[in-house]
Amino acid sequence: MDEQKGACENGRTMGHSDVVQRARDAFEAGRTRSIDFREKQLKQLLRMYEENTTEMIEALAKDLRKSKQEAVLFEIQFLINETKNTLFNLHEWTKPEKPPKSLVNAMDGVLIYNDPYGVVLIIGAWNYPLQLTLLPVSGAIAAGNCVIIKPSEIATASAELMAKLVPKYLDQECFHVVLGGVPETTALLKEQFDYIFYTGSTTVGKIVRAAANEHLTPVTLEMGGKSPVYIDNTVDMEITAKRIIWGKCANAGQTCIAPDYILCSKEVQNDFVEKAKTTLKEFYGENIKNSPDLCRIISDRHYQRLVAFLNNGRIAVGGETDPSERFIAPTILVDVKPTDPVMQEEVFGPILPIVNVDNAFDAIRFIKSREKPLALYIFTQNENDMKLLIENIPCGGISCNDTIMHAGGKQQRTIPSCLT
Repeated sequence: MDEQKGACENGRTMGHSDVVQRARDAFEAGRTRSIDFREKQLKQLLRMYEENTTEMIEALAKDLRKSKQEAVLFEIQFLINETKNTLFNLHEWTKPEKPPKSLVNAMDGVLIYNDPYGVVLIIGAWNYPLQLTLLPVSGAIAAGNCVIIKPSEIATASAELMAKLVPKYLDQECFHVVLGGVPETTALLKEQFDYIFYTGSTTVGKIVRAAANEHLTPVTLEMGGKSPVYIDNTVDMEITAKRIIWGKCANAGQTCIAPDYILCSKEVQNDFVEKAKTTLKEFYGENIKNSPDLCRIISDRHYQRLVAFLNNGRIAVGGETDPSERFIAPTILVDVKPTDPVMQEEVFGPILPIVNVDNAFDAIRFIKSREKPLALYIFTQNENDMKLLIENIPCGGISCNDTIMHAGGKQQRTIPSCLT
């Protein structure tokens, strides 16, 4: 443990190239090639999660004031399930594949072997700092890669915990955690990797993509975007409000596929606002600020960005803030204009603007006039309108009468690949 802790610190002091080279030497020596080694490391990863659940909950509480329930549901159990699934399928996934027979290979015994890329850089995000950083690690291990893990410096407690635990449980030659901020990430991106997996903002994603292009390195970019919600007057508004409020307020709205804004008529808006007030009291009590179930905003910079949005339109619900705790109450904005700042970028917080449209056709025109959504949420019992929206709005994914759904995107939002 002590030896690797020093190596982690040297990721900043002795030069990132030494850390990368250490991983590359291990890969070139064939250390990660055997299936037995991969299986052992995955079992160790699972042990890391199961034996340190309390520390993980505490770190997430320090960074985001996540409740135990959210920490376990959205991060820790997510990681445990993913690792168990990877272990269960490891031998099947790593078997050579037999391609279909054709005139070219009809008489041949042809097999396709999937080789690991080599040394992989995984750059994590701060909003789900454990899940989004460590989830791709299990896939990278299963594929036989060595991994350099760069947690987000904004979620300090979670980053430090990963730096402490990873060398304790995983092979110290093959897997490394590098701490630090922009300078450290910039230095890492100057190194040559065999694959880069990045989760975060589109702005930084472009920088990562440009750095990867220098070495023609394959890259996966998981980025954000606005996810609109369409509601009409055919829905059960009580259920609809609960599902949207839950999707918006989980992690204080700091989720890439959280409902970003609502498109509906004035009539539907009024009904939704009233039901949302009741739902918020049911979820968080009379004094929302004192509820243990509502997270806080990650940093002062993000807090100030969100507070500025409260000047857009008119506050119909919420609006309370406290900079000392980086607290922003779940807020619904009405009379919002399409040109307002809150409509120009992903909100990524507990603020939900409503823009009025008369029908599904208007909603389609509005959404298609902007960048393609990351996710689209349709709340209607009208099957014709549902079909109309599904068939006419290109986006990462669509969920009908519920939130939150899987992540995925179009164009700049997600540039996917695999680690084998």
